[in-house]
Amino acid sequence: MQSDDNKRPEDDIETGPEDGPKEEADQQLENGAANAPQDAPEEAAKEPSLEDRLAAANDQLLRSLAELENTRKRAERDRAEALKYGAMSFARDMLGVADNFQRALKAVDDMAEEVPEAMRGLLDGIAATQRDLLAALARHKVTPLDPMGEKFDPNMHEAMFEAPGTGQESGTIIEVIETGYMMEARLLRPAKVGIAKD
Repeated sequence: MQSDDNKRPEDDIETGPEDGPKEEADQQLENGAANAPQDAPEEAAKEPSLEDRLAAANDQLLRSLAELENTRKRAERDRAEALKYGAMSFARDMLGVADNFQRALKAVDDMAEEVPEAMRGLLDGIAATQRDLLAALARHKVTPLDPMGEKFDPNMHEAMFEAPGTGQESGTIIEVIETGYMMEARLLRPAKVGIAKD
């Protein structure tokens, strides 16, 4: 056994199983230090640059402005359509009144000689009311269709019957049973007609 005076400095270093955990801790520190610089560039690569973020924001702004402009144009178009055709259902309802005036005057025309003189003033009033109604419809761009003698068009007319042996070319309108009406460029109601057939 050596005395304390004869001890060598190397003998102070502890060896044995306790060295293992200390070495593992050192290795983990070294590994962590080695990994740290590698992770930093990956994070930097994933984060968009200032120019990329500015370009994305500019693109988003342009898209938003384009969508806003499209919405404005669509609203203007809808407003124009509403002004143009907003009274369409009301005008369609008024066509029944116009039809009744027309039927009444036609019935009187058929028996014109039998109408007493006292009734002439009433009939003139009915005719004047019909004219006023048609004038009011015309102010709102509602115009009657008079297809007599024209070729049948399924987009504008509704065929009620076909008559052979009329001497007319096949498909020609020979009778208008119910007047049709247009509102601007739209069909409000098709004309009900009879057509010639070979």
